[in-house]
Amino acid sequence: MGVLSFVALLAGCSDPGWHTKDISGLMPPLEFQLMSESGEAVEAQAFRGHATLLFFGFTHCHDICPATMAHLDSLLDELGEEARDDLQVLFVSVDPARDDAETLREYTANFGPEFVGLTGNEEQLDALTRRYRVTYGYGEKDSEGHYMVSHPSAVFAFDRNGEAQLLIRQDDPREEVLSDLRRLVSDDNRS
Repeated sequence: MGVLSFVALLAGCSDPGWHTKDISGLMPPLEFQLMSESGEAVEAQAFRGHATLLFFGFTHCHDICPATMAHLDSLLDELGEEARDDLQVLFVSVDPARDDAETLREYTANFGPEFVGLTGNEEQLDALTRRYRVTYGYGEKDSEGHYMVSHPSAVFAFDRNGEAQLLIRQDDPREEVLSDLRRLVSDDNRS
């Protein structure tokens, strides 16, 4: 099979009903071992049964993280209470040196009970970011010890079985994201 045939075959696997980037079959299921904002070890299986949005960031972020979290919160508001009950947002901090359980808990409390803060040690974070083909890194510390952290800005969406479904990017139109989130939590996707 030639490269063009293979690319055409992959393109044919995409579900035309989705508006954002369909990553089903391209990314592995949700799997991790991290620390939750309650200070306890947690695995991805604990979040099965709900559609899940996964976002990498850090609490000292001044732009992308708070804007993305607020955007997700407003989307959940617009989807309504039933959707809020079926959708959870996992905020994975890639800055564990500053983002301990209490800091994560205070940060996610600004957005609602559907938002859960997670982090881990370098090995755990590296395993998770490699799994979803993203990177993060740390800038140089300034004279006061502050530093920036680079991280992906997209949001990964998983169905209630933990299967990768969508990649939601910052420039995706709001109505398209809402449509996809409605579909993700709909009865049609229940297992």
